[in-house]
Amino acid sequence: MEVSFKKEIENLKLGQGQTFYGEGILAVTKALLQSGVTYVGGYQGSPISHLLDVMVQARPYLDTLGVHVEACTNESSAAAMLGASIMYPVRGAVTWKSIVGTNVASDALSNLASPGVMGGALIVVGEDYGEGASVIQERTHAFALKSAIWLMDPRPNLTSIVNLVEKAFELSEASNTPVMMELRIRTCHVQGRFETKDNVAPKISSAQLQQTAPAFDYAKLAHPPATYAHEKLKYESRMPAARQFIEASGLNETWAGDITNIGIVIQGGLYNTLMRALDVLGLVNEAGESRIPLLVLNVVYPLVPNQIESFCSDKASVLIVEEGQPEFIEQEVATHLQRRKIRTALHGKDVLSMGGEYSAEVVIRGVETWVAQYANESLQLDRPSYLNTLAHVRAQAAEILGSPLPARPPNFCTGCPERPVFAALKLVERDFGKLHIAADIGCHALATFAPFSFGHSILGYGMSMASNAAVKNFSANRPIAIMGDGGFWHNGLLSGVSSTLLNEGDGVLVIMKNGYTSATGTQETVSSPTSQSKLVAEGRSATGVELTIEKTLKGMGVKWLKTVHNYHVATVRDTVRQALNSPFKGLKVIIAEGECQLERQRRIKPIQAARLKQGLRTLRTRYGIDEDTCTGDHSCIRLSGCPTLTVKDSADPLKTAPVAHVTNDCVGCGLCGEVADAAVLCPSFHKIEIISNPNWWDQLINRINQWAIQRLQVQA
Repeated sequence: MEVSFKKEIENLKLGQGQTFYGEGILAVTKALLQSGVTYVGGYQGSPISHLLDVMVQARPYLDTLGVHVEACTNESSAAAMLGASIMYPVRGAVTWKSIVGTNVASDALSNLASPGVMGGALIVVGEDYGEGASVIQERTHAFALKSAIWLMDPRPNLTSIVNLVEKAFELSEASNTPVMMELRIRTCHVQGRFETKDNVAPKISSAQLQQTAPAFDYAKLAHPPATYAHEKLKYESRMPAARQFIEASGLNETWAGDITNIGIVIQGGLYNTLMRALDVLGLVNEAGESRIPLLVLNVVYPLVPNQIESFCSDKASVLIVEEGQPEFIEQEVATHLQRRKIRTALHGKDVLSMGGEYSAEVVIRGVETWVAQYANESLQLDRPSYLNTLAHVRAQAAEILGSPLPARPPNFCTGCPERPVFAALKLVERDFGKLHIAADIGCHALATFAPFSFGHSILGYGMSMASNAAVKNFSANRPIAIMGDGGFWHNGLLSGVSSTLLNEGDGVLVIMKNGYTSATGTQETVSSPTSQSKLVAEGRSATGVELTIEKTLKGMGVKWLKTVHNYHVATVRDTVRQALNSPFKGLKVIIAEGECQLERQRRIKPIQAARLKQGLRTLRTRYGIDEDTCTGDHSCIRLSGCPTLTVKDSADPLKTAPVAHVTNDCVGCGLCGEVADAAVLCPSFHKIEIISNPNWWDQLINRINQWAIQRLQVQA
C-alpha cells in the first residue's frame, strides 16, 4: 500500500518511562511488543486493520527483535499460526475482523482450544456488533463459550488496554488456554496516552533459534481419544485456573458508590458509554465517578462466581449492561445467584434493547427506567433534555421530508474502477432482463445500493461463485458471480473456482482485479502490482501487466477466460453478453482489470506535486458537461452513480429540469463519457486537459485552437 505509517512505527520503538500518544489499536500493537511476542499474523478488516498494517511496514524494526509478522491469506491461516504455541513456550498473537473472520477461523480455533497451549496465545478481534461495519450481526461471545476460549473486553482507555494485553498472555499461560480480546470501533480509535515499557525480545525467535523440536506427545493433538481428555481438562482444570488468575490479578474492576442498594454489571468495552449515560442522568459525582456501584467485566468469559456473589448479594437489584443477544452474561449471572440462593432482582434486556448498537441514547433510556423502579425516593434524576431535543429534531425532519430521515448509503470512491463494470451490467440487463447476480464481501458489495441494486446473496468472503452452484441448474440465463481479487485469494479460488471446475459447472464469474484487498485498507495480495510496474504506470493502471490470477486460472483448467479494462464500458458489456450467450458449457471467467483509484491517486499525486515544484509539464484530466446539450433526463447519473456527477439549475430559462454537472472532485477516470457512449446518451460530456508548465508544442496547439474558435465565432 502507498500509505506510510512512519510515525506509528516510531511509536513502537518507545522505551521505559516514555509516553505513547495515539489510538487504542496502536496501543495494542505496542503492548504486544512489550509482552515479548514471538510471532504476529492476521487478516485485515474493520476496525482492526491498522494493527497488522503497521506491523507489516515495521518489519525491518521487528526483525531486530526477532518478531515474525505475516499478513495471512485468510483468517483460517492466521488462526493456524497459533499452533506454534501448543508445543513451544512462545507467545503468539493473531488478529482479524469478527464475527465474519472468526467464522472462517473456527476450524483452526476449535482444534487449538482442544489441546490448549503452552505459550501464551492471543486473538485480537475487531468486534463491531451493532456498529455497522460487519455484514452480519453476531457476537464473538458465542464462539468463546462454545470452544472454552477466554474472552476479554477491555475498558476503552489506553492504560487499561495495554495492561490487559500483557495480562492476556499471562492468563493464557496460567490456564493453558487461548485468549480472545474483542475491541470495538470506539475502542480501536479512542485517543489517549500511556507510559511505555521497553520492548521485550522473545527468548525463542528468528534471532534466537530453537535447536531441537519437542518430543512427540499425542496428548497435545486434537484427535481422539485425546480430545475426550481435553474436554474434561477445559472445565475441571483450565477454567478454575483461569478464574483464580482473573481474581488474583484484579482483571475485573469494582467501583463503590453512595447509592448502595443497586448496582450495575457491565462489559468493559461499554464503560465509556455507560458513564456518559450516568452523567446525563446526574448519577456521576464531582470527581467523575459513578454514584451507582459498578462491576466492570474486563473479562466477560469466564465469570468469577465469587465476584458475582460479592457484588450482588447486598443489593436489591442489579442491572446487566450487555450488548446483543442472547443475553449470555445475564443468564450466567442469574445461574450463579440462583445456585447460591441470592435473591437480588436482575434486569437487563427487559429495560435495554435486545439487539443493535448500545448508543448513549439507548443506555440512558434503559438506566432511567431501571433506576426509577429501585432508587430511593429522595434521588432526583436529571431530566435528559438532549433526548427530548433529539426526538424533536427527528420529528421536524420527518415532517419536512414526509417520512423519517433516510440513512445515508455508502458509495464507491470517486473514480472506482468497479463502478463501470456495474454500469455495463445494467446495459446487459436491457437485453437479457433481470439477471441473477451473486454479490460478495468487498467494495463491490456497495453495488447492492442504488443506483445499481445488484446482488441476490452475500454469503461470505469469496463465496459468490459457490452460492450460485444450485442456481445455475434451474436458471434460464447463466447466473453471474462477482468477487474481487482479495476475495479470490481469500476463499474464492477453492470454494468457487475449484468446486465449479470439479462439478463441470456452467456459470459466469467476474473478478474485479484492482490490485489490492481494497475494502480493508488496500493491503497487497499475491497479485498486487510490483513496485516496478507502479513506477512506469503514472498515466495508466498498474494492474494491466500483472497476470498472476490469469496464470492461476489457466493452470487450474479454466478454458474460457477473457481480461477486459474496466473503464471500457462497451467492451465490458459486450464481453458479458458473449459469456451469457456462449455455446461453451463450463466456467466462464471475465477478469475486469483496473487499479484501485484510491491507491492510484496516492501514488500519482506526489509525482505530480514533484513535477509542478520542478517546473515540469504536468497533465491533469477531468470532465465537464455542455449545459446546452444536456437534456436533463439524468440517465448518465442513473447508469454511472459517480459521486462527482450531480445536478444543478440550468442557466437556460426555457429548461425547467436541472442539468447534469461534474464537480471539482472529478479524478478524470472518464466513466461518464464511456457510459454516455455505450448507452447512446446525449453527447454532452467533454474531456478537459489541464496542462501546467506547458511546453512549446502545447502553446502552439493552444494558439491554433484559439484562432480556429475565433474564426468559427465570426462565421456564426
